[in-house]
Amino acid sequence: MNPYRQRILPILQQLLAERSPIGTTLDFGSGDGWFASHLLQKKCIGPLTAIDVKRRDHVFLEPQLYDGSRLPFTDRAFDLCYSVDVLHHCPDPAASLRDLARCTNRLFVLKDHTWRTRAGRYGLAILDELGNRKFGIPCLYEYQYKWDWFPVMEDAGFRLVKLIHPAVCHTGLMGKLTNALQFAALWERT
Repeated sequence: MNPYRQRILPILQQLLAERSPIGTTLDFGSGDGWFASHLLQKKCIGPLTAIDVKRRDHVFLEPQLYDGSRLPFTDRAFDLCYSVDVLHHCPDPAASLRDLARCTNRLFVLKDHTWRTRAGRYGLAILDELGNRKFGIPCLYEYQYKWDWFPVMEDAGFRLVKLIHPAVCHTGLMGKLTNALQFAALWERT
C-alpha cells in the first residue's frame, strides 16, 4: 500500500469530519479512484462522481472521462468537490479551480502543493516526475506559488474554513524536506 496516500486519507477525513452529512460529491482528477473508494467505504461522502481526462489501467472506481476544459456539469451540481494533487497538472490551474468552484454548491477540499523558493519548486518537480511518470501523467509544473490560488476561491464566493499546512504527507528526512510544500484546505460557500 502507498504510505503517501495512507497519510493523506486521514487529512481529508479530518477536513470533512464536522461537515456531515455530505451529499453528492465530485472527485476531480480521480486517477485510479483510490481516494474516492476509501472515502465512500468510510461513509465520509455521499453519492460520488469520479472524473478525469485519462483512464488508468487498474481502477478502484471507474471515472467519467472529459476533455479537460469545462466540466460537463451544471452550476452547483455537487455538495462537495475535491481534488487531491491534481490541480497542478492542469494547463491553467486557476481556470480549472474556477470551474470546480462553479460546480460546487457547499464544500470544496483541495490537497495540493505550494512553494516559496526555487529549491521548493525544483523539489516538487522532481517528486512530481517520480510519482507520475509511471502512470503516463504529464507534469506541467504549474504549482501554486505561496497562496496564489486562494483568491480564486474567495472571488467565487467561498471562505477558507481550515488550512492544514504543512500537511504531513511524508515521514523522516523526506518529510523534513517536503512537508512544507504540502497543504490541504477546506472552503465553504458563503
